[in-house]
Order: sequence, then structure tokens, then C-alpha cells
Amino acid sequence: MKSENDTYVLAETVPTTTARMLRNSSDEVTANSFPPEPKMQLPGQVVLVMQGGGAPGCYQAGAYQALHEAGIEPDWVIGTSIGAINGAIIAGNLIPDRLERLQDFWAHLETMPLGPFGDLLPLMAGVPGFYRPNPALAWGLDAKVGIEKASMYCVDPLKKLLPSLVDFNLINSGKTRFTLGLAAVRTGEIRYFDSNQDTIELDHVLGSSAIPPCFPAVRIGGEYYWDGGIYSNTPVEVVFDDDPRQSSVVFAAQIWHTRGPEPKSLMHAFMREKDILFGSRTRNQIARQAELHRMRRVVRELIDMLPQDLKNSQRAKDLAGWGCRTTIHLVEINAQPIDGETNSRDYDFSRAAIKARWDAGYADTSRMITRRPWNDPIDPAMDVAVSKSDAAADSFKVLTLSDNIAIEKRRTQEKNKCPA
Repeated sequence: MKSENDTYVLAETVPTTTARMLRNSSDEVTANSFPPEPKMQLPGQVVLVMQGGGAPGCYQAGAYQALHEAGIEPDWVIGTSIGAINGAIIAGNLIPDRLERLQDFWAHLETMPLGPFGDLLPLMAGVPGFYRPNPALAWGLDAKVGIEKASMYCVDPLKKLLPSLVDFNLINSGKTRFTLGLAAVRTGEIRYFDSNQDTIELDHVLGSSAIPPCFPAVRIGGEYYWDGGIYSNTPVEVVFDDDPRQSSVVFAAQIWHTRGPEPKSLMHAFMREKDILFGSRTRNQIARQAELHRMRRVVRELIDMLPQDLKNSQRAKDLAGWGCRTTIHLVEINAQPIDGETNSRDYDFSRAAIKARWDAGYADTSRMITRRPWNDPIDPAMDVAVSKSDAAADSFKVLTLSDNIAIEKRRTQEKNKCPA
């Protein structure tokens, strides 16, 4: 352990400490001490869709905790990038173990930034359990090191950690369906690997989270892949395009802010640009998918209006395949800005940030569960209902990042009074 005079601490005892902190989070927001409710019955399969976005992905873990405690377990998990990592942990564990494994994962990623330039040190020193600087950078940016080394960081720590937290045999057993998106390097096309038809392995998760140029491409079946989030960061289209389609309640945990104030500084302009780049396309995507779903419904109704002799024709049967009678309830769970966030939020793995975002995800999801929007009437002409998140910047009470950072600095100072 480094001394208090050092600017950055990678604490070897962090996983145990942080996991305990997340399990015993404040009564104000979390309720992990309460056992899960009996399984809640929803009108269709339960789908959990999770975005990519780095460190703010702990918001999704808090969202899962709220679902878990309400007796809502996903039948199908879909994710990209950090959402794929969280998704693998959920799908790759039995229900009683999922929450603890998520807590362990985020505990291993914790860093302790100290000093005036602490926010930048994850870029220089890496993040324990996740990534470290790539030695190949010493040869220069133009050095022909090969695609598997052409990155700023190596993910050897993540490659070592995930197998201890994820049972890939369980993922491939079919108990919980798991889909993750990867972008092909050569073609730029998105490919979704699905446990219903593909054997999901560690490389699929590493590839889905390989955001370039930070992390290296991963080879799968002779093709190199990068993070699927650079193509589609909220892959809700997978649900609408599923064949055969099923009625579903889709929880979309979105960690990039859908709305935000006008930037007053260059730093805030950078932040808002990332929100728009990685998050705001979701609304257009959902609107397009809802319209396609409506057209499928129209096709089905037109087929039903045909005389019986025409309805039995092969042509009518072929056209009927384009129709459907399913309903989709899409429940948005949108993260909101937390006081004290900076442009480093996507690589801020400090204990304070992890706790604040986890608690926010828990609180936002709990309110949506209380609302139960999937019980609201649905337009029969559409059969798609989008329930927008009710989260507002001041709608939950958690310690701000600055509050949590101050607390952790005091704890560290007290601990380091003794010789290392």
C-alpha cells in the first residue's frame, strides 16, 4: 500500500472493503438486508438491456439489485461493453449469487485517486481488476505491433478476474439467455452473439468491451472485433428483431444522460458531447422499432381480414410471417447527472463514485418498479408502450461525489497514520 504522500492508492484490501460497503449501503437508498420478494409476474418475458459506458456501469448493478429484491429476474440479458460484463455476471451465476458477484466485481475495480491530478491517474496507472498500460506503446503510435497490441491498455487483469466471477457453462446452459454486441473491425458491422445459438466464451465478453483505441481487438472465429457500443450502444433492436417474437417487458438501463443542461464550460461541453454520442440515439432507435412493430401488427390484422380460402394460401402464410401479436413494454431507467461529476466520469472507479452511482441506479429502478407501468393500458394499434424514466437530478437523496470523496480521504489519512 502506498503512503499518504503518494497521489494514487491501489489498495490490496479494497475488494473486501468495498464489497462490504455495497452490501451494507445506507438505509436511505438501498435495502440489501431485505430478502428478495417472491417472483413477480409480468406480462411477458423479462429482458434487461444495458448500455456501454465504463465506470458509470455500476448504475446498472444498482438497477439489477432493485429488480432482484422485487422478485424480478431477467429471462434474457442483452448488453454491450460494460453492460456485457455486468450481463455476463448476471447470466453466469445462479440467482442467489448474482448480486454478490456484481459487488465483488465492482469492488475489484475500485481505485483511490488522491491529490490534485488524481482524476487523471486511471489513464496513466490503469485500474486494478480491469486494465493496465500497454508496454507496446513504448515503440510509438506508428509502430506495427499488430492488431492485438494496437491499444493504449492491456486487459490482462480483466481476463484474469472474470473467470472467477462468471460460470460460462451456466451461460451456455440456456437457463438465462445472454446476448452481447460486437463490432467487426474489418467490415464495421455489428454482430450479436446469442447463447441460444452461439457458445459464449470469455473472448466474447472481452471483445464486446474492447473500446478502441483504449483496448485491443479480440479475435473470434477468425474475425477481429471491437466494442459493440461503437455501433449500437443500447441494443434494444435485438428484442424487436427476435424470431420468433415474444411479448416482453424490457428494462433498459441507460447510463448516458438523455437530457442535460447547456454547457457553460469546455469541460462540460465534452461531457455533453459524450452523452449525445453514446446515449441520445436510443430515443430515435426506440421510435423506429416501435413503428416497425406497429407495421407488423397491421400485417397481422390484414391477414385476419382475408377470406378463409385466401388465408390458407401459401402466399398469405408467407406474408403472415411478417406480422405479430406480441406486446412490448419498454421501461426506461435513465441515469441522471450526479453532483460532482466531471469529464473523467467514464473512468472514475473511486469508491465514492461507485457507491453514488450504484445507489442512484437502485433508487431510480425502485421507483419504476413501484409504478408498475407494464400494468398500464397499451394502445392496441401499436402494442408498444414506452415508459419514460421519472428520474430527475434531485429526485433521489444520496451523498454527492464530493461528499463521498471527502469521507474516503479522511479514512485513508487515518489508516495511513500508521507505518505501511
